[in-house]
Amino acid sequence: QVQLVESGGGLVQPGGSLRLFCAASGLTFGNYAMGWYRQAPGKQRELVATITSSGSTNYADPVKGRFTISRDNAKNTVYLQMNSLKPEDTAVYYCAAKWYSSSKYNYWGQGTQVTVSS
Repeated sequence: QVQLVESGGGLVQPGGSLRLFCAASGLTFGNYAMGWYRQAPGKQRELVATITSSGSTNYADPVKGRFTISRDNAKNTVYLQMNSLKPEDTAVYYCAAKWYSSSKYNYWGQGTQVTVSS
């Protein structure tokens, strides 16, 4: 079965950096679009960034210029490099996958906590 396992979260000071990892298994990774979403306490889950099977990227406005999504198809892994972190970036970050032609993400990881605080 499809499994997405996130790692790399933690506590970081404002202005710091973190790199999130999402290891995928049980799917033909190169045929899937991947995404990162986040959910802060009391808020709805929101899109952070996506990357298509061919490598095209898209970012939510709050993270543009600070976050970078990338993928390594040889390692079945998608990354989220987060720089210049702000307290409002605090959330549980989720990795998601969908078949490249699908309109909906239907596979999700368990999430990794990112806390930005001094």
